[in-house]
Amino acid sequence: MCSNYALPLGIALSILITTSPVGANPTDQKMPLAHLEDQNPVARDPSASEDPTGTLLLPQALALALTQNPDLAAFSWETRAQEAAALQASFFPNPTFGANAANFGNRVIKGFDGDVVTLELSQLIELGGKRAARMEAAALTKELADWDYETKRVDVLTQVSQAFIEVLTAQQRLTLTKQTQELANQMMVTTSARVQAGKVSPVEETKAKVVLSSVQFELLRAQRELEAARKRLAATWGNTEPRFEAVKGDLDTVRSLPSLDLLLRRLDKNPDLARWVTEITQREALISVEKSKAIPDVTATVGASKYLMPNDYALVVGFSMPLPVFNRNQGGIREAEHRLSRAEEDHRSAEVRITTLLNTIYQKLSTAYAEVSALRQDILPGAQSAYDAAREGYRFGKFGFLDVLDAQRTLFGAKSQYLLALSDYHKSAVELERLIGGSFDETLTPRKQETVQ
Repeated sequence: MCSNYALPLGIALSILITTSPVGANPTDQKMPLAHLEDQNPVARDPSASEDPTGTLLLPQALALALTQNPDLAAFSWETRAQEAAALQASFFPNPTFGANAANFGNRVIKGFDGDVVTLELSQLIELGGKRAARMEAAALTKELADWDYETKRVDVLTQVSQAFIEVLTAQQRLTLTKQTQELANQMMVTTSARVQAGKVSPVEETKAKVVLSSVQFELLRAQRELEAARKRLAATWGNTEPRFEAVKGDLDTVRSLPSLDLLLRRLDKNPDLARWVTEITQREALISVEKSKAIPDVTATVGASKYLMPNDYALVVGFSMPLPVFNRNQGGIREAEHRLSRAEEDHRSAEVRITTLLNTIYQKLSTAYAEVSALRQDILPGAQSAYDAAREGYRFGKFGFLDVLDAQRTLFGAKSQYLLALSDYHKSAVELERLIGGSFDETLTPRKQETVQ
């Protein structure tokens, strides 16, 4: 049953509550967000369903999406419709009341051959286990609707988590661009002073102005990207105009990866695969429904006839049933059997597709993890050291402007690459945990985390 399915995104993403700038050394204690199955923000705080203002945390965004996402709301109505269908399948056929009169207005026929009024009550009696088969099929169809809702729910949670990561990344990219602008301003001031002192050519001041103008355009682009990311996040709970000002989280913490074999063993928790057990069972139940239709039902009738002239009564009892001479529902049974075969093939296809997807995402996650590690350990420290040395040397005339500019581009290019690698890592982690139906931390013994310094 899908009610036993453990939600994967609560968050096992390594996005933590505290925030630290790219490349900074976090000093605050980081507390990972609890898993969704361990908390229900909406149930604890009714105001959580209101559109937030100020700083937005990931649990708030997830709670808003669970309560207000329009696609998820549409799936919930389908679940209720299948509940009603299951109720309808349990009902017995209604009895039929009939009345007829014969020989009225005929003055020749008298006595028991004269005017007569007959009242009858008929009841269809279903044979062959039709009602039980119908109820079982309806219950399984309702369970399939539950699985579809569960699949859509984790899809929405994945979408929210990735949109949250995009906003967080865009915020840090904007911060990084502002830092670049500040350094470009400082270089502009330093270069102007050196030009006025006659130490360098005025051409270098022109180059510094060009660099500053370029950074200003980058700043404008970063602001627009952030606004677009904010709108995409707000759209996950059905809002076209976000009211929150910023999101709060930490991209710098990454986790060691388990082996691919361990993750493959956990694919049975994937809702896209788990639903096929119910799907195949439902197809088998529909075959039973079609086979039961081959057994004819009996209609029993009981009633009374009143003869007007002798003022007497007669009891009427009877039954009727179709003779299965031509139609024994052969086509319906064969159709149901073919649909079962199709469901089995679709199941195998889903296994191949999801296994392949897991392999792809795992490789992407591994690449991002290796890139983050390399940038953190070697590239970022080296680029920072080279830039500091070039800028200090420029002040004393040891290096030219182009040397400083090249070092600056290298540093902030590395920081941008680092930020992109962190974003790719966390987004891939979300996709991976969506596939295995839980946090991949559960596969690690003991749990390991690494904080990017």
